[in-house]
Amino acid sequence: MDRIALLLVIAGALNWLLVGLLQFDLVAAIFGGQGSFMSRVVYTAVGLGGLWSLSLLFRERGRG
Repeated sequence: MDRIALLLVIAGALNWLLVGLLQFDLVAAIFGGQGSFMSRVVYTAVGLGGLWSLSLLFRERGRG
């Protein structure tokens, strides 16, 4: 689950990079606009991945 969350966060970060540099929202372009159902699903998945990734900050690493 950690890797999936990380991949989602990276995808979101790359999309925001495109928005910031080029004013181009790749997710909206692929799925038919920001308000489309699929775009909202992707944005929600990225947000949930970000929330999950917050837990990584507070986890103790096991000694192996």
